[in-house]
Amino acid sequence: MKKILVIVTNVSKYPNDEKPTGLWLGEAVHFAHEIEKAGYAIDYASPKGGYTPIDPNSLAKDFMSPIDWQYYTNQAFMDLLGNTLPVSALNPKDYAAIYYAGGHGVVWDFPDNTALAQVALDIYNHGGVVSSVCHGAAGLLNIKNQDGSYLIAGKKVTGFSNSEEKALQLDKLVPYLTEDVLVARGAKYEKAADWAPFALSDQRIVTGQNPASSAPVAKQVLELI
Repeated sequence: MKKILVIVTNVSKYPNDEKPTGLWLGEAVHFAHEIEKAGYAIDYASPKGGYTPIDPNSLAKDFMSPIDWQYYTNQAFMDLLGNTLPVSALNPKDYAAIYYAGGHGVVWDFPDNTALAQVALDIYNHGGVVSSVCHGAAGLLNIKNQDGSYLIAGKKVTGFSNSEEKALQLDKLVPYLTEDVLVARGAKYEKAADWAPFALSDQRIVTGQNPASSAPVAKQVLELI
C-alpha cells in the first residue's frame, strides 16, 4: 500500500514582523487522524527537512480538541514533526497522495520550491491525488504541467479566503492573498462562510478552505485513492 505525504513549513517567524508562525497544528492532526484510521501510513516532509515550528496560536485552548491533544502529547508524532524529511529524500512513486498543510509560514516557503512542485506533479501524473488545506494551497500555486500550464487552471479549488485573512488583520503582513493568486492562476475559486468546514474535489485535486476543513479534505482524498 502506498503512503500519504504530508508537507509542512520550516518558517517560524513572519519575515516582516516580530510575530511567530509555523504549522497550524490542527491542519496536520485532523488530516492525519482520518488517514491513519483508514490504515495508511504517513511521511512528513518540509522544504528544508528537519524541524517544523508549530504556530503558537494553533495551541490556544479554543483550538485544541481531544484529537489535537491526543497527537500533541504523542511523543512519536511530535518527533516526526521535529525531524521531517527533506524534499530531496522523497520518491514520488511511494505516495498515493500529497497534502499541503497550512499555517501562515507556508506562504513564504511553499510556492517557489520547484523540487517540491515536481514531486507533487509526479504524484499526480502517476494517478495520485494532490491536496491542500487553508494556506497550504500556496503549494499548489506554481505546479506546472509539462506544457507550462498551471495544474490548477480550470479546476475548482478553495483555500484561505480574503475575508478570513482580513478578519485576522493579517492581510497586510502576507506577501499575497491566497484567494487572489488561486484566481490569477486560472483556478475556479469557491468558498463557504468564513471559518465553516468546506472542501472541494476536482480531477484528483482536493482543497479545503480553512483549518476546520482538514478532516473533510482527508475524507475526500480517501474516496479518490
